[in-house]
Amino acid sequence: MDKLSFLLFGVYPYVAVAVLLLGCWARFDLAQYTWKAHSSQMLAPRHMRVASNLFHVGVLFILAGHFVGLLTPPALYHHLISSAHKQMLAMVSGGFFGVLALVGLTMLTWRRLTNLRVRKSSTFSDIMILLVLLVQLLLGLATIFASTEHLDGSVMLLLGAWAQNIVTLRPYAAAEAIAATSLVYKAHVFLGLTLFVLFPFTRLVHFLSAPVWYLMRRYQIVRQRA
Repeated sequence: MDKLSFLLFGVYPYVAVAVLLLGCWARFDLAQYTWKAHSSQMLAPRHMRVASNLFHVGVLFILAGHFVGLLTPPALYHHLISSAHKQMLAMVSGGFFGVLALVGLTMLTWRRLTNLRVRKSSTFSDIMILLVLLVQLLLGLATIFASTEHLDGSVMLLLGAWAQNIVTLRPYAAAEAIAATSLVYKAHVFLGLTLFVLFPFTRLVHFLSAPVWYLMRRYQIVRQRA
C-alpha cells in the first residue's frame, strides 16, 4: 500500500468528517438564515415535485442501505444470510433505489440548467452539487455492474472492513482493506467522502433540518385588511 492510498482512504475520511461536523456547526451558529434548501418549486411545473420525491426517497434508502451494509459486522448477519446473498440483496435494492434517485436527479438538474427563471435563482454551489451528486450516483450504479464479476461477496466484505476500521479508528487497516478493490469502488468512496466536505457549504444541509421550529413559535402573523 502506497502513501497516497493511506492518505485518501485512511486519513481523508477523518478530515471529511471533521469538516462536516465543524462546518455544519459553524454555519448553523453563524448563518442560520442560510440553513435551507432555497426551494425553486414555485418556479417550475408541478411534475417536478415527482422528480424531487424520486430523488429524496431514492437517496434516503441508499444512505440507509450503505449505513447498515457497511457497518454491520459479518458475525452479526452470517447466521441469517451469506455474504453472497447479502451482496445480491444490495445489488438489487441499491439498483432499484439508485435508478429512482438518478431519474429524479436528472430531471432536477435539467430543470436547473434549462429553466431560465430557475437558472437565474441558482448559485454556483447549487449547480455544482447537483452535478457532483449525478456523478456519484452513476459511479454507484457502475459498482453494481462491477459486482457481477465477483458474486461471492468478497469485495463487499473488503468495503465493509474499510468502513468498520475507519469507525474503530484503525486507518492503516482501513486503507489496506480497500486497496484490493477496483478503481470504480475507490472513486465511489472518495467522491462520497468529498460530499461530506461539501455538505456544510451547499444546499445539502437541509437534509439535517425539519420544520419543527414552527411548532414552538409563540407568535401569530396577522394580516390587516386594506
